[in-house]
Amino acid sequence: MAVLSQPAGLERSIKDIISLLTKKYVKHRTGISRAVYLTLFLALAKRIHNAIAEQKSASEIHAGNRAGTRKLAGDDATGATGDDGNNNGKEGGSSRKKVGLNREFLRNLLRLLKIVIPGWKSKELRLLISHSVFLVLRTLLSLYVAELDGKLVSSLVRGKGREFLLALAWWMTVAVPATFTNSMLLYHQCQLALQYRKRLTDHIHNQYLSNMNFYALSALDDRIKNPDQLITVDISRFSNSLAELYSNLAKPILDMAIYNYSLSKNVGGEGLFIMALLVQLSANAMRVLTPPFGKYVAEEAKLEGEFRFQHTRLIDYSEEVALYHGHESERDTLDKGYFTLIKHVNRILRRRLYHGFMEDFVIKYFWGALGLILCSVPVFFKIPAQITSSMGDRTESFVTNRRILLSSSDAFGRVMFSYKEISQLAGHTSRVASLLEVMDDITAGRFQKKLVSSASTDSNAAVLSKRGTIIESDSIEFTDVPIISPNGDVLVEKLTFTVHPGEHLLIVGPNGCGKSSLFRILGGLWPVYGGTVKKPSFEDIFYIPQRPYLSRGTLRQQVTYPDDLKEMHDKGVTDSDLYDILSIVEISSVVDRPGGWDAEEEWRDVLSGGLQQRIAMARLFYHKPKYAILDECTSSVTLEIEKVMRSLWKYHKKILQFDGQGHCIFTSLDWERRLKLEDEKEDIDLQLRAVPELERRVKELTTA
Repeated sequence: MAVLSQPAGLERSIKDIISLLTKKYVKHRTGISRAVYLTLFLALAKRIHNAIAEQKSASEIHAGNRAGTRKLAGDDATGATGDDGNNNGKEGGSSRKKVGLNREFLRNLLRLLKIVIPGWKSKELRLLISHSVFLVLRTLLSLYVAELDGKLVSSLVRGKGREFLLALAWWMTVAVPATFTNSMLLYHQCQLALQYRKRLTDHIHNQYLSNMNFYALSALDDRIKNPDQLITVDISRFSNSLAELYSNLAKPILDMAIYNYSLSKNVGGEGLFIMALLVQLSANAMRVLTPPFGKYVAEEAKLEGEFRFQHTRLIDYSEEVALYHGHESERDTLDKGYFTLIKHVNRILRRRLYHGFMEDFVIKYFWGALGLILCSVPVFFKIPAQITSSMGDRTESFVTNRRILLSSSDAFGRVMFSYKEISQLAGHTSRVASLLEVMDDITAGRFQKKLVSSASTDSNAAVLSKRGTIIESDSIEFTDVPIISPNGDVLVEKLTFTVHPGEHLLIVGPNGCGKSSLFRILGGLWPVYGGTVKKPSFEDIFYIPQRPYLSRGTLRQQVTYPDDLKEMHDKGVTDSDLYDILSIVEISSVVDRPGGWDAEEEWRDVLSGGLQQRIAMARLFYHKPKYAILDECTSSVTLEIEKVMRSLWKYHKKILQFDGQGHCIFTSLDWERRLKLEDEKEDIDLQLRAVPELERRVKELTTA
């Protein structure tokens, strides 16, 4: 018997210890709770501090890596070399950036938020406030519905039909504002996404189409490979993601706060705290195991842009590809781009499969089991201010707490899922912000472009870091100005010439010697890397390229481009005047087409190359500038018209001749002697072409 009494005594001792600890806990419950909450707060503060320190350390290392890059253009511009340069061209950033939830993301997001929500009186802020009101209303309605659930089940258990029907009537009554609230939430979310896109698109269009940024973005800088993809697709995705994130993040956080407060009163703060601790531990484990979806989204968008660009390129050069029968080669290129995209998408799908399995198991089942234990606390333990004496009361309490807990768990689950949505938003934010940053650099005159091998010397890099002087003047004057391509090739070391009003300058030289490059400097497209350039204002110089541009619009707009009908009338020009201009270039017959001046066509497909160049010449007579730059603008016209254009040599008194070796000669032009030399050159060329035939005939006569 003595042996059997030892376990009984031990059991009584354990019960006494538990009772003593329980009494002490109840006595000091307030102090213990405060100490626990203070500890949790300090732990959270320490965690945030460590995260900031890690991010700061990573930023310092990143800045140190950037310090060694080559200076390319401007005092503050740094170029990218090696792998970083390749990454710049693909990712569209000033350096290799990690896409994720970091301070860089917050900085970019804050910048974009200032654009999409410009002020306190903006429509977007009013939509956000209205959206928030409906979010709060939705949460309060959900809490009331949870209480109705408990009353419905309680009345069924008690067998009280009248109370059941009354609760059911209230259920149906609450359904009206609840469904209306859901519809308004969706409406506000779509409206916010639309307004965000409108604000951001307007802002980027203003910056993209000013100061020739659209040209410099592709010609002088290679960080952004596909601005069309960023403007048309990524802005839309960013706007939708931002609008969805507010709804999918603000409401769950509000739900968690209200539902957890109600649960703490129903089941006690201790049980809720223990469950929250277990949930937080499992959530941290899930976060560690979550793949970098933000990086994947940015990479997918980049691959989609490249695949779309390949198709666009095929459309632009369809005729050339068809003439070369290059469809097999182009198909291989397209298939390779598509295979790369699909391979990456499949990789993302596999990662989402494993991640989704983990999330569903933890959120639905593990957290669900914890919830059942929590809701059963009032049944097995007495909770202050809770009356659960009868079966109906216990049933009502369990059902109400269960419904609140499910709603709170659903809210917490959406917060967890929102981490993935935030990562996706980080990817879209990175791409849109990179476009803004590059355009800011271009506006400030800072360009980054990967140098070709011939320009990879320190001397050329030093030249590219300099800037020349531009002075507005009535004359065109270059003094010791180097002509350097965006790739860093020095086409002309020093160029010096002067053209006064009324003078005509003929520029000749082999292909690639710098003639068109000189025109781009005059037009303000390329920066001046040294010397002094004096030139008139932009309005006083008109440029006619070898490949004329025909806009979308009426036939009238092709002649007056870039002026519209109102600006044409403001200049006092009529359709009759335009007809006279077309008569000068001998293409007045185009007005006889159906629709006349108001006809709208895709003019680059309707008009031949020669007619397009004559339209460009008509623009010159319409605008009447002080200076005209003609860049081989007669390459597609007939021989008769070209002979007429050659006769214009007699109006040129000066000539600027490039030798293709980086040097040039600026001197007076003897047009008569020049024309004779050209004619003699053509005769000699004809005679040389006949030499092989004469040699063959001599050989036949010798062997006969």
